[in-house]
Amino acid sequence: MGRSRRTIPEELLLLALDPTTGTTAQPQSLDLGLAGAQLVELALAGRIAPDGDRIAVVMARPTGDPTLDSALELLRRRGSPVRAVHWIGGPRLGLRQTYLTHLERCGMVHAVAGQMCGVLPTTRYQATETAISREIRARLDNAIRTGVPPDPRTAALAALAHAVGLGKHLYPGNEGRSSRSRLRDLIRHDPMGGLVAHAVMDVQNGVAVQPRRQQAAGATAVRQPAARATADPAGAPVQSRHGHGRMARVGAR
Repeated sequence: MGRSRRTIPEELLLLALDPTTGTTAQPQSLDLGLAGAQLVELALAGRIAPDGDRIAVVMARPTGDPTLDSALELLRRRGSPVRAVHWIGGPRLGLRQTYLTHLERCGMVHAVAGQMCGVLPTTRYQATETAISREIRARLDNAIRTGVPPDPRTAALAALAHAVGLGKHLYPGNEGRSSRSRLRDLIRHDPMGGLVAHAVMDVQNGVAVQPRRQQAAGATAVRQPAARATADPAGAPVQSRHGHGRMARVGAR
């Protein structure tokens, strides 16, 4: 895979970066979204494919992207298709920082050192290539405004943005309500993006779903993302809010 085109994880992270504060919106759910975005990117590269609600490796040849290839190798080692919800709910410590470091190396963001409470060192990231962020946002805006089915990459990006709760970050307030609704509806335009987005929301909600017999594009119901992803700072198992006794391990920074 050439590096002339930004990957979906990179675009999702750029969407989540607040241009004023340099922080990322929805950081805990964003970590899940980045893991899901890797799956979509690998699917677009022809390396994996959906198998019901599972992900199967169909070509193990590296893509040339070290972070994606690491995920591909982990999937290959599983030996059999893995449920998307289990993959996304696994520990992903450091994934967000890996992509932030990559974006900094590419010159798309720059790190700003600071302190919390005047003591603890912090690092924020400001976008430097604002034209790139505007172009990504314009693709979403165009799909929302025109109602024309977007290309698979944009559809998947929209699905993931909705799944991690970026709707209120991108389209805030009452005036953004209709745009948030249309952003949610774009989840239907890409089967892989829909499958992964639903898995991200299932992990956030602590739901262990039954295997899907239909592709996400044909689903009649669209789930809402959790208002707040629940994660232990050390990545400890999180108890389902629904009392099913199911556990979801969520990596958090």
